[in-house]
Formats: sequence, structure tokens, C-alpha cells
Amino acid sequence: NSFVPRTNTCGELRSAHVGQEVTLYGWIQYQRQGLFLILRDFQGLTQIIIPQDEAHSHVKKLLSNAPVESVVRVTGIVFPRPQGQENPKMPTGDIEVKAETADILNACKKLPFEIKSFIKKSEALRMQYRYLDLRSFQLQYNLRLRSQVVMRMREYLCNLHGFVDVETPTLFKRTPGGAKEFLVPSREAGKFYSLPQSPQQFKQLLMVGGLDRYFQVARCYRDEGSRPDRQPEFTQIDIEMSFVDQAGIQRLIEGLLQYSWPEEKGSITTPFPSMTYEEALADYGTDKPDTRFGMKIVDISDFLRRSNIQFVQSALSYPHGTVKAICIPQGVRYLKNKDLEALKESAKSQLDQEIVEIICRPNGSLKSPLTKFLGEKQQSELIQALSMQVDDVVLLAAGEHKQVCSALGSLRLESADLLEAAGLVLRDPTAFHFLWVVDFPLFLPKEENPTELESAHHPFTAPHPSDTNLLYSDPTKVRSQHYDLVLNGSEVGGGSIRIHSAEQQRFVLEKVLKEDSEVLSHLLEALEFGAPPHGGIALGLDRLISLIVDAPSIRDVIAFPKSFRGRDLMGSAPDYVTPEELKPYHIQVSWPLAEKEAKKS
Repeated sequence: NSFVPRTNTCGELRSAHVGQEVTLYGWIQYQRQGLFLILRDFQGLTQIIIPQDEAHSHVKKLLSNAPVESVVRVTGIVFPRPQGQENPKMPTGDIEVKAETADILNACKKLPFEIKSFIKKSEALRMQYRYLDLRSFQLQYNLRLRSQVVMRMREYLCNLHGFVDVETPTLFKRTPGGAKEFLVPSREAGKFYSLPQSPQQFKQLLMVGGLDRYFQVARCYRDEGSRPDRQPEFTQIDIEMSFVDQAGIQRLIEGLLQYSWPEEKGSITTPFPSMTYEEALADYGTDKPDTRFGMKIVDISDFLRRSNIQFVQSALSYPHGTVKAICIPQGVRYLKNKDLEALKESAKSQLDQEIVEIICRPNGSLKSPLTKFLGEKQQSELIQALSMQVDDVVLLAAGEHKQVCSALGSLRLESADLLEAAGLVLRDPTAFHFLWVVDFPLFLPKEENPTELESAHHPFTAPHPSDTNLLYSDPTKVRSQHYDLVLNGSEVGGGSIRIHSAEQQRFVLEKVLKEDSEVLSHLLEALEFGAPPHGGIALGLDRLISLIVDAPSIRDVIAFPKSFRGRDLMGSAPDYVTPEELKPYHIQVSWPLAEKEAKKS
């Protein structure tokens, strides 16, 4: 209550305050028949008794007629609530304030929606009136928790471990590879700035500059179009260190998260478990596994190699051919036939992968198109290999290793959604399972042209020390010193040890990636001036906080987010600008919409 005329907030009055005169400021959340109202501010709720005597008739009239969500000041005396009328669900439920004086500081017009958590409203309406949505308890909680976590992170990095908080430029130039960047026109004809998708080059240059330990709560930008749970502008906890290895970065991040973790969410255990990219793909079908539940992928290639099932033999005859399966616990009980058909159709339409199901009947026998090819002994061995129980459903796939793993990884998550929708709890929303995924490939074939390579993450990642020679002979086999941090099946951070040799960096850009190294001449030159070995990481703050508070979308932990189409529905951005405003930037809009707009005006 410092610096303001109120004596207390609406969330702090207790029985100990009985008899005191208090002045409260807040919004009217609810008013009942001119008898009492509930006053709300950022901290909580207080019940205000509206006086009924003649001497306070003006106060009664004022508070009885004030619209809901009007801003008021109330001065009154704290009284204990009458016996039996206490409200244990309210922290202030043992007291009430009898109003002596009141002022309407600003009346509220008719609301587009009620400020109550149980009132359903469309996300578009919430974003159009975001300043009203921010009054809700949940958004207030999310933003305050976010602020506390960031403050604790600053303490840990700056005060305890000597990091320097440095702001890096927002206007820069295009970076090769990675996501699409937003362009910002300049007054030099044909020249554009780019908004950086991360401060990657700057933080490496800070290490060349001898700062040793850098961090920043960094604003980043990606022009990724309509991605449901992505934002065109987002926030990273960006970190870089000199003379560090992968284990050092991992220990730093584990300590950082443990120190800044909200108390009310329980404690987290360190060190976090770790698995390689190949293990994650083989066991979970993804490089960001949700380890809160089982249903791991099981390789049954060797078991079925002896069978005479044609599609299995055909798959196994190819290089990297495999047969794998997942077991859905109690699938018969919780999944309908249409669910199983939907799962098979999903794998077929999205990944061109055929799926065969195997059902374990109550008598322990198997029901499947495959059983006619398997003897009783083989069926029994199959049940054992897949740890099947009565009423379990197995989904089996045969084909190329990566495709089969990806398909079963997707089906694993879709099955979990269906099981939970039917009432079986698999993923505890209060559990937090962190995981390091390491040993990613350094390069991947380009989707549009598989004969060419692109960086699996970005072109500044150093090769694994054991694979350095392969960089020059067979780059497709090189593992990287990249590491991802995964939480409950979502990637919340990623980083790497960087290339600090100008010669190696130039080779990667020019010979492997076939990029024009001139775009990065400033970085390459800097690496020639005694660049120290260095590495770092970036944590996605929006995603991390949304998982901590179990928000349905990252938009629920950002004060003023964009819609999934990248629009600001409150301020109608992006917006048109006039030809006169574009002139200094040497830009002309020539597509048909420009003619429509001209006709309108």
C-alpha cells in the first residue's frame, strides 16, 4: 500500500483488523439488492455492507446504483461477519466492511462479457477486450507468477553466478537458415532490417568481447504464419557462457529452474534424466517425449522375422526396415471401434503408414488379422514381448524405422488423449517431468531436396568431439553438441556448444550448407580474433510458464498476445498505411487490395 492513499488491499483484511477504519479501492464484482457488494482488486475480494440508515442514504444510493465493474473508493469499519455467515472459501471470509463513505471514481458501461471464470467466452472476444480479460483471477495469477519466476531467474544468474544482463539490438540483418524473419524497411532504397529470431550472433560476439557470462530476457520474432500455439513475438531467457561444456550448461539450467521454481508447485528433482535423440525416437517416436506415462514403442522385428506375414517380411527386407508396436492399456474398455478406426486413419492420412491392431480378449487369446499366421506358442510369446494384459489393444506398424517411429509416436499421444477423454488418467497435470535430449544429428536432408543438407538447429552448432573428422568426410553421420530441454512432452529450451573456429564455421556454411558466408562476414571475422570456446541455451519463457500453470495456450500467459493468425484483435494490427507514409521507404503496394482500398477512400 506504499505510495497510494488506500490503507489495505481487498485481499488482506482478517479478524485481526476488526474495529479498524479502512479505505479500499477496487472494482465492483457483484452487488445484491442494495444490501452488500463484493469489491475486488488485484489481491482479492472484500464484502462491503451497504448502509441502510437515513444518515448514509447518499452512500446507499451511490453503491446500489453503481454498475458492475465500476471503480470505487470505500471507507468504512471492519466488522466480524455474523455467526454462520462466514465464508471459508474467501481469505477475507471472516470479516466485512460497513461502508461509511464512498465515491464512484469511474462508472463502467455495459460489458461485452462478465468477468467471471465460469462464464464461457470466445477467445476472439477475450483478445478484442484484453484489458477486461486481464481482470480475471487466472490471468492475474499467470502474469504475477511469470514476473516472480523471471525475478528469481535474474537473482540466480546475476547475483549468485556473475552473469551480465545485456540488451542486444532488435533491428539487424537476415540470418541464413532457421525460421522466416520479419522485414523492416529502411530509408535506403531496397535495404531492409530483419527482426532477429534470437540474439544468437550477438551473444556469441559478446563472448568474443570477453563478457564471459551473458543473459537477457530477450524479445524474439518469427514470421511463421498461422501456427495455433506459436506467437510471432515471444520471450526467451537467453544465456551464453565462455569456457563451458554441455554438462556445465545443463547443471546451470537445472540450478536456475530449481531456484526460480514456484513454491506452490512443489519441488523439482535434479539432475534431470537424459536420453539421446536416437533413444527418444526409438522409444517415443519424437524428440520431445512426454515421460509422464508409459506406452513406449516396442521393437518386435526379431520376433516377427521368423513369421511368414508378407507385409512384415517386405518391410524387413529394406535397409532400416522395422516392425514396432505400442500397447494401449485397457484399450478395449476405454476406446470405441470408431476411435481405433480414427487412429488408423490418422496414421494413414498424415504419415502414409498402415496400422494393424491386436486385441487381447478376456480369455487371454488374441484377436487380429495376424493371428492366422501365428501359432499358439508365437502368440503367447508376442503377448509376453508386448507385456499385454486382458483388454489391451496393440497398434503395430511395419516399414522404414523413422517413419514407423514417428507414426507410433503420434498414435501414442492421440491414444492418451482418447483414454483421458474416456476417464483414464495417464498424465498427471501436477507432475513435472524434465528431460534432456542430446546427441542430435548436426545436419538433416532438406525436405524439398533430400540431396542437400540443412542445419538440424542452426549453423553455429559445434560437432560432437568424437565426430569432428566425419564433418569433412561424411557430414550426414555427424552428431551435434546440441541439447534440448523437454518438459511434459514440450520443448522448453534448446542450446548448444558453438563453433569457435572461423575455419570450421566457414567450412560448415560454404561446403556443407552451401550458404553465402558473406552474410556472416562480421561473425567469421570476429572468430579470427581469439574467440573463446563458448556455448549457451535459450529457455522459451512463454511455453515454460504455460506448462507450470497448466494453461490451455501460451496466449494465457502473455499480457497482450496475437491471435493464431498473428493479428492483434484489440488494436487491429497489422494495419494499412498510406502511400505517402510508404514513400520514404521506397515501397509501393501493387497487389489488387491496394486498388480496393484506394476506391474506398
